[in-house]
Amino acid sequence: MTDSRPHPTFVHPIEAEFARILDYYHIKWEYEPHTFPLEWDENGAIIEAFSPDFYLPEQDLYIELTTLRPKLVTKKNRKLRRLKELYPHVNIQLWKRSDIRDLMIKFGLDEEAARLLGTEAQESVN
Repeated sequence: MTDSRPHPTFVHPIEAEFARILDYYHIKWEYEPHTFPLEWDENGAIIEAFSPDFYLPEQDLYIELTTLRPKLVTKKNRKLRRLKELYPHVNIQLWKRSDIRDLMIKFGLDEEAARLLGTEAQESVN
């Protein structure tokens, strides 16, 4: 989304920072463009699904960002494993706190990166 359209309302501030980096480098992106069903009940109704945060169409890559502390990432990792089982053709990466922090430091966002070291990490799991 590198055009003049307004950005969507992001769930977490780190998503806005990531979008800003992508925009700066003119990398086309979409925010939560696709939901993948992961589990169905006996009637075929979807009871669990996963919507990755970003899709980079030119790279055909989905990116899920997480600022959860490592011990709280278990549920998200389970969803990603299930997604890969059901949709092996989908190219997806999970970027953890340290990955995001390192990227932010690399691009001069030291103040924003410092917040990821504290206890401001998102506590809920998507």
